Amino acid sequence: MSFDFTRRRFLVELPAAIALLLADRGVARARSAPAHPTPRAGITGARVLTRQQLAATPKFIPLFDSVREIPQVIDGIHCNCGCTDPPRFYSLLSCYEDTGMARECYICQGQARLAVRLHKEGKSLDQIRSAIDAKFG
Repeated sequence: MSFDFTRRRFLVELPAAIALLLADRGVARARSAPAHPTPRAGITGARVLTRQQLAATPKFIPLFDSVREIPQVIDGIHCNCGCTDPPRFYSLLSCYEDTGMARECYICQGQARLAVRLHKEGKSLDQIRSAIDAKFG
């Protein structure tokens, strides 16, 4: 079997090969993207860590306070950090409650910062989810 692959043929076929690889990657990403949870009825920010609980990490107080203000939005976002235990963690809001793993996780922090900013800009939950998926998904 003869394999005659010239430089010209390589240069002609390279863009198609790259396009195919990128298309496959996009399809795989879309298939593997987790579904966002439905915000729970009556959800509040009452369990989000407080200023007193964050005394050792005061730089996070503004972020946790912002999350506490929009629990209905944060509860509708899947956390993409990968360090959550699914039975215990329902949404990104869970990362700001109890042990407050968001104090140590840049992904949890980044997703919440983006969600808070977009919410302040008047974006809908679906628009916020799309932006988070594009950046962190």
